[in-house]
Amino acid sequence: MAIDVVTFGCRLNTYEAEAMKRHADAAGADDLVIINTCAVTAEASRQARQTIRRLRRERPDARIVVTGCAAQVEPARFAAMAEVDHVIGNAEKMQAGTWAAVAGTSLAGAVPAERILVGDIMAVKETAGHLVDGYGGLPRAFVQVQNGCDHRCTFCIIPYGRGNSRSVAMGAVVDQVRSLTENGCGEVVVTGVDITSYGRDLPGTPTLGRLVKQILKHVPELPRLRISSIDSVEADDDLLEALATEPRLMPHLHLSLQSGDDLILKRMKRRHLRDDAIRFCADIRKLRPDVVFGADIIAGFPTETEEMFARSLAIVDECDLTHLHVFPFSPRPGTPAARMPQVDRSVVKDRARRLREKGAEALARHLAGEVGRQVPVLTENAEIGRTEGFTLVRLAAAAVPGRIMNVTIAGHDGHELLAA
Repeated sequence: MAIDVVTFGCRLNTYEAEAMKRHADAAGADDLVIINTCAVTAEASRQARQTIRRLRRERPDARIVVTGCAAQVEPARFAAMAEVDHVIGNAEKMQAGTWAAVAGTSLAGAVPAERILVGDIMAVKETAGHLVDGYGGLPRAFVQVQNGCDHRCTFCIIPYGRGNSRSVAMGAVVDQVRSLTENGCGEVVVTGVDITSYGRDLPGTPTLGRLVKQILKHVPELPRLRISSIDSVEADDDLLEALATEPRLMPHLHLSLQSGDDLILKRMKRRHLRDDAIRFCADIRKLRPDVVFGADIIAGFPTETEEMFARSLAIVDECDLTHLHVFPFSPRPGTPAARMPQVDRSVVKDRARRLREKGAEALARHLAGEVGRQVPVLTENAEIGRTEGFTLVRLAAAAVPGRIMNVTIAGHDGHELLAA
């Protein structure tokens, strides 16, 4: 029977899902369902529990293993579910021995794996590079360069699910990218929890920008390199120089923005203010005029007034954001924001709706600006590709996945570009 992995949340989880599946395969596990959870919102945890119940009904004989950030921060809650066979922590899930024990549980005479295997994530000091040489033939792959976070934003539970910041050595990252490229990967996405903190724990304290330069230098055959969500105030000079001078580094940055109001940003314990974000976007555009920005924004953070929220709406235009990820604020037990005066839930939902509508308008404006242009597109499958700015393109004719091809943009449907 198959080993299935259901992944919630971030790109790092996607990378780790592939590594776990390979460990489980190598251990000889079968009829196994791995739920790789997310804890960024209470809703994400709820969706994971709902999925677990559904999968138990669909796969009554399979063993269900729950791991990921939600499992790390609330293991007892998942262990209390009758549908769950094992709960595994974020550090343990990346160890081959864990999956060998899970696989051996079903063997006659074997010592059963522990039902709950969740250690102290704050005690984990290193992050190893796990060799993933392909993503089932997909043209885009993720490479983990960093894990954990040393910051303590008041709304965020993730440091307690991931631990403190720790980096993968540059040589291991370069080797991973080279292996993926040799196996036909057309685009590699550098990912982690807080990737702009990369290297502070390594000898010589290399930066994210230096890592990017090393990847591009030592893997010249890599067609595209992309970086995932960044904290703009921590972007180093080497990263900015690479964006300005390296055409293989994609002109697409996703910003951990969270709010457009200074007082809310301070109450979130963010490290930037409104003007910092606006100035950063303007400076990057001078270096790379074709850059496309995405951002995460939270609607309805505690104490947010209508005037404060209006500044978040306005910053979409002021930063010229294109790809917006909107999160209605969801209080996470154990975080300072959960103890702050809450905004009424109906107001939170309404502000999230308005912010999404603003994002849809911004995306439509970007799409309209691409019509008539000829752009290079990486084909993800026979029907869909992505531009260098991460915009989806619906192809006019069936294409071979994993190819970079020039297409002329004939129009758009409000969500994606339409190739001629």
